[in-house]
Amino acid sequence: MRLDKWLWAARFFKTRKLACEAINGGKVHLHGQRTKPGREVKPGSLLRIHKGALEWNIEVVVIPKQRRPASEAKTFYVEEAESVSRREAVIEQQRLLRAAAPSRPTGRPGKRDRRLIHRFKNKHAES
Repeated sequence: MRLDKWLWAARFFKTRKLACEAINGGKVHLHGQRTKPGREVKPGSLLRIHKGALEWNIEVVVIPKQRRPASEAKTFYVEEAESVSRREAVIEQQRLLRAAAPSRPTGRPGKRDRRLIHRFKNKHAES
């Protein structure tokens, strides 16, 4: 099976086009080397996949005939324990950063917000 098709079937990427772009961009390595989207993937192939800050080190176990649900797609590969722990640490770190970041108001100000803004401006204009 083609590498881009396998990545799509294993649900690492939403479309084959995104999988092709990642492969051509050097985000996917087969046996430690950059590769092309049409390269054959077989059981036992070793893949390293970068997606944003996340990284997977996996071994291909199953070559599916078609795209399956995510619960089944997890059985298509085996991930190294070290890779899982690193990825979970990155996810936890990102979660903590999001929680610590101040939240911004979304959208336009409502009626109450506009009244508060006008009061604030008028108060400082009179001074």
